[in-house]
Amino acid sequence: MIFRELRSMGILGINNRVGRYILRHNKRSFYPLVDNKVLTARRAEAWGIAMPENYMVIENYGSLKNLKNKIQLYDSFVIKPANGSQGNGIIVFKEVVREIVDGEERLLFRRSNDKLMELDEVKHHVSGILSGLYSLSGQSDVAIIQAKIDKHQIFDNFSYGGIPDIRVIVFEGFPVMSMVRLPTKSSDGKANLHQGAIGAGLHLKDGSTNNAVIRNQVVTHHPDTGYRLEGLVLPFWKEILELASHCYDMVGLGYLGVDIVLTPDKGPILLELNARPGLGIQIANLAGLVPRLEKIQKEAPLNLMAKERVEFSMKNF
Repeated sequence: MIFRELRSMGILGINNRVGRYILRHNKRSFYPLVDNKVLTARRAEAWGIAMPENYMVIENYGSLKNLKNKIQLYDSFVIKPANGSQGNGIIVFKEVVREIVDGEERLLFRRSNDKLMELDEVKHHVSGILSGLYSLSGQSDVAIIQAKIDKHQIFDNFSYGGIPDIRVIVFEGFPVMSMVRLPTKSSDGKANLHQGAIGAGLHLKDGSTNNAVIRNQVVTHHPDTGYRLEGLVLPFWKEILELASHCYDMVGLGYLGVDIVLTPDKGPILLELNARPGLGIQIANLAGLVPRLEKIQKEAPLNLMAKERVEFSMKNF
């Protein structure tokens, strides 16, 4: 009974996502461009698509010896695994604290949740990344030291601690569904739905919120700021969708999750890509993906430019 109801609502399940869309529309040879954030950044640079700047890439344990000399050059930064998923292994440092102890400078690193880490703790975390602790395959990985991005002021009342991001599902170059993920105290300031961030569905026609959930429970207000979630309208909406659509051309994957952040000065920039995007976006929107995916397959014109694909999606979804 439950499965028939979900099918009637057009809900895409895990098996169909893999069998009908990921396996059929995503060439295996293109996966590294998405799974490896270093390769994604290089590809994006070649295509003129803005991403957060990579300060350095740590490929081996020997590089940890000089870590202090390099990261002390920055006032803030982010550490993330190149092949991580679901936000695992990512730590945001919003401030580098310098103290003088017995005539020597000591560095402390303040996280987005205000907790302080010592240099040895930072090195230990990087070592965990290199060992593959957070990688998709469990194999050895590389660590990225990346510029910290500031959030757009539109989110001042809708985010706790961290940076919201916008997930767009793109099918054969057409945006089909989107949501904005809003950090909360329970998610430790991260835009991670599994850890308790808000998933707020977005109307593709104008970028306004239509529904919001925390761990599958509908919510109307942000639990930490008290602001009502319905009616938030994102700026640069068409540019956001066009950026997401361009990513299909950039990496060639037919079924793709595109994560975008809104910055105060540069507008929307690409954060990362996902070849196996989750299905929680349907709950955030209270809508199924299947009817939209089938509409693309049956009715969408071929050989359109990204701008034209976005216009089709904004009109039909």
